[in-house]
Amino acid sequence: MSATPITLVPRDASVDHTIQAIVTGDQTAETCNTDLALGPWNFDTRPGYGPGSSMGDVIPVGAPRQGELPQEYRDTTEEDLARRIRAAKETLGERVLVLGHFYQREEVVQHADYVGDSFQLAGAAKASPEAEAIVFCGVHFMAETADLLSRPDQAVILPNLAAGCSMADMANIDQVEECWEQLADVLGDLDTPDEDGRVPVIPVTYMNSSAAIKGFVGRHGGIVCTSSNAHTVLEWAFARGQRVLFFPDQHLGRNTAKAMGVALEQMPLWNPRRPLGGSTPETLRSSRVILWHGFCSVHRRFTVDQIEQARREHPGVRVIVHPECPMDVVDAADESGSTDYIRRAIAGATAPTTFAVGTEINLVQRLAAEYPQHTIFCLDPVVCPCSTMYRIHPGYLAWVLESLAAGEVVNRITVPDEVADPARVALERMLAAKPPSSPALRAAPEARA
Repeated sequence: MSATPITLVPRDASVDHTIQAIVTGDQTAETCNTDLALGPWNFDTRPGYGPGSSMGDVIPVGAPRQGELPQEYRDTTEEDLARRIRAAKETLGERVLVLGHFYQREEVVQHADYVGDSFQLAGAAKASPEAEAIVFCGVHFMAETADLLSRPDQAVILPNLAAGCSMADMANIDQVEECWEQLADVLGDLDTPDEDGRVPVIPVTYMNSSAAIKGFVGRHGGIVCTSSNAHTVLEWAFARGQRVLFFPDQHLGRNTAKAMGVALEQMPLWNPRRPLGGSTPETLRSSRVILWHGFCSVHRRFTVDQIEQARREHPGVRVIVHPECPMDVVDAADESGSTDYIRRAIAGATAPTTFAVGTEINLVQRLAAEYPQHTIFCLDPVVCPCSTMYRIHPGYLAWVLESLAAGEVVNRITVPDEVADPARVALERMLAAKPPSSPALRAAPEARA
């Protein structure tokens, strides 16, 4: 299918409006699942990640599910929900802080006090001790991180408990503990440094992981990274370890290490379902980065064929992709970087430019609306948002805010102390590994009214 940016990326920033138009036949583009036009409450009681990019991923048994959303929030209009959200925020004032990830739908992001990527929003949560409650419009691991970094008396709320992350679920604590034991069998005592003071392995987990995984990393001398600071974090880890165990996203780890000069043959893939991850002892001993077999279903949709088609149809196009994309896609693009990098690259373009962007459609469509002097379109012509980010709907945001205004805290996310203490150590190391990046974006005053 041909990429047609005028059709796929209208000046309306709302992906929901685009999907509704596709389903009704008012727009000729394609979506990966027409169920995206339904309210997410239709899927809350079912196992699975819901319609969207991760709908084919297998969800773990026991993954959190959302209880029934009251009918009044399901039956009302977009305009009424926006009015109720604004009214609840006005009532709560500085008692509540609403954080919105770049991949959230426009109808939610417009109400956020701060908008950013996971690194920026973690910093915003830590820097907001005055708020009694933090409403995190993102996914489960992000709310856990906010709970770890906020004051104990601050309530962190996830509007829809079913907003998980399939990538984070690809590395569970039992699998990681087993991997660590197997590595010790091959590499020896993992706490014993060599003559240069470096231990055999430093664990590095991507922010897209559970609090339990972050706690594991903290206990074993490791660190958390985001797509914004992965290069800085790997430098930190290589200074302390002979090699790195990087999880759960293989693509971010591979792309970052390759850019730092690590050879591909020194980056074996660890499959938790196979002995020694599917490698040999010799391969593990000669490794520099051991990559976990995980991935992001959003960024795995992007292909070299899409890039080649964009170049044919738009001579001179500037192709920017996220480093969670497969290596061949990153290599074929003009540049790669975090969601904040992509945003800053487009904001910094002075002459009208055509951008083909390989990241989540909500951010791409928002950028297209924000910078109409440019032609901006998503590399993937099929409109397919992040399944789990899309579980946050303004109906849930109105519900949690009005509950707070009535004195009731719903959907609170808490991390047990035995996990939280070492996880905070790993997160503080992450926050100290500052990339060349900007802070989370403070929303305009009218958006916070």
